[in-house]
Amino acid sequence: MIVWVLVIGILLPQSLAHPGFFTSIGQMTDLIHTEKDLVTSLKDYIKAEEDKLEQIKKWAEKLDRLTSTATKDPEGFVGHPVNAFKLMKRLNTEWSDLENLVLKDMSDGFISNLTIQRQYFPNDEDQVGAAKALLRLQDTYNLDTDTISKGNLPGVKHKSVLTAEDCFELGKVAYTEADYYHTELWMEQALKQLDEGELSPIDKVSVLDYLSYAVYQQGDLDKALLLTKKLLELDPEHQRANGNLKYFEYIMAKEKDTNKSTSGNQSDQKATPKKKGIAVDYLPERQKYEMLCRGEGIKMTPRRQKKLFCRYHDGNRNPKFILAPAKQEDEWDKPRIVRFHDIISDAEIEIVKDLAKPRLRRATISNPVTGDLETVHYRISKSAWLSGYEDPVVSRINMRIQDLTGLDVSTAEELQVANYGVGGQYEPHFDFARKDEPDAFRELGTGNRIATWLFYMSDVSAGGATVFPEVGASVGPKKGTAVFWYNLFASGEGDYSTRHAACPVLVGNKWVSNKWLHERGQEFRRPCTLSELD
Repeated sequence: MIVWVLVIGILLPQSLAHPGFFTSIGQMTDLIHTEKDLVTSLKDYIKAEEDKLEQIKKWAEKLDRLTSTATKDPEGFVGHPVNAFKLMKRLNTEWSDLENLVLKDMSDGFISNLTIQRQYFPNDEDQVGAAKALLRLQDTYNLDTDTISKGNLPGVKHKSVLTAEDCFELGKVAYTEADYYHTELWMEQALKQLDEGELSPIDKVSVLDYLSYAVYQQGDLDKALLLTKKLLELDPEHQRANGNLKYFEYIMAKEKDTNKSTSGNQSDQKATPKKKGIAVDYLPERQKYEMLCRGEGIKMTPRRQKKLFCRYHDGNRNPKFILAPAKQEDEWDKPRIVRFHDIISDAEIEIVKDLAKPRLRRATISNPVTGDLETVHYRISKSAWLSGYEDPVVSRINMRIQDLTGLDVSTAEELQVANYGVGGQYEPHFDFARKDEPDAFRELGTGNRIATWLFYMSDVSAGGATVFPEVGASVGPKKGTAVFWYNLFASGEGDYSTRHAACPVLVGNKWVSNKWLHERGQEFRRPCTLSELD
C-alpha cells in the first residue's frame, strides 16, 4: 500500500510580533482592529480602481461617439483643420495618457498597509493551536461536530458556522497529529455538508481520501473498504485509492483464511484490532476532570452542604474591615475553599488588565527536573507579573489579600495576571512543590507555596471553571470575586486534595489574577502543628 505523508497548507505568514495569539483572547481582540483597518484600506483601493475605471469608461464613450461620426465621412471629417489637429493630438499624446492611466497601479496604498500589518498576523502555530482548541472543547464538553459546525454553543453572542472547507481543515489538523478519531469525525462532517449541497472549493474525493484512511487506522476495515469504493465511483483513476482497495481486499481475504483455521469461539475474531475512540493519554484523571468541567460528578452531599455558610468576614478584627466586612462564602469543606464576593472593583480590574496587556507572554511551567521555565500544551494562556511598587492599585490589592488571609504577602510572589486563549485551560496540577521537587522554589528562598488566592476578573459565558478532581469540587468564575485555599497543612506537608485545574473556556474571555503566598513569614501567623495532616 502507498504510504501517504500529508502537510497542512501554509495559509498565514509568520508572525514577528506576538507568537501564540491563540493562547490569549485579550490579545486576539487586537487582530479584530487590525482586520478592520485592512478592510478599510481594501475599500479605499476598490474605490480608487472604480474611479480609474470610470475615467477610462468616459474616455471610451467619448471616442466611440467621435469615431462613429468620423468613419461615416473620413475625408470630410479630417478636411476640417480643427478635426485634423485634434486627431494628431489624440493619437500622439492623449492615447499615451490613457495608456499611462490604464497601467497606473492603484494598489500601492493597500499593499503597503498590508505589508506593515502582516508582521502582526498570526502564524501557522496559531491556526493549528486554534484548531486543536476546537477538538479539545469537543471532547471536554461532549459536543458533536454538527453542533460545533452550526455554532450552537451556550452563551454565544455572535453565532458563526463552519463551512465544509473549515471542517476539512480541522480533520487535516487532527490527521497530522495522527489523531484518526477526530479526523474521522470532521471528515464525516465535511462530507455530510457536501452531500447536503454546500458549495465548496474542496471535493468529496479529497474528503473520502482522508476519511477512508482514518477509518482504516482505527481498525474498521469494512467501513474503510466501503469508503474507498465510494471514492473510486467518483474518481476511478485515483491511484492511492486503487492501491488501498487492493490492500484492503487482501487483508480481508487473509482474515477470512485465518478465521477458518481457528476454532469455534475464536472464529469470529478479526486480526485487525478495533481501536476506535479517543486515544489513552498521560492524564489519569482526565475523565473525572472533564466531567467536573461539564458540571457532572460533583461530590458535595446534602449533609455536607448544610455545613457550608455565608458570612461577613472582618479579617480577624482588622480595622479596614470592621465597618465594611468582606462577604465570604464557603465553596468546599475539605480542602476548605472560600470565596470572597465583591472583593475587587471593576475599575481596579481594568487597571490591572491595562498594566498586564503589554506584557502578556505565553504562560510557562517550571520543569520539575531542570527547573527551567517552559511552555506546555496543557496550559493555554498568557500571563504577566505585576509588582506592588508599579501602581497603587496593585499595592492595595496585595494588602487586601494580607488583611483578609492574615498571611504575610511580603514573601509572596508577584501578582500574576493571566488571560486564557481559544479553549484556554490549565490541566490538573499542584500549586505547591512536592517532595520530589525540592528545588522548585529554592531561588526565591521563601519556602513552599502555602496558599493560593485567585481573583476572577471576568465573567465567562460557558466553561472556564476551576475544578478539584481529587475531591469532586467545582468553582465557577464570577467577576469581582476571589477564591482562597491552603496548599499545605499547618504541619507544612502538602495537601494533595488541592490538585486543581482550569477548565477550557468554551465561550467567552477569561481573565484571572493570582497570588501565591509562601511559608516564610507565616511562622507566627499560621503556626506549625505536630500532626502531619492538620
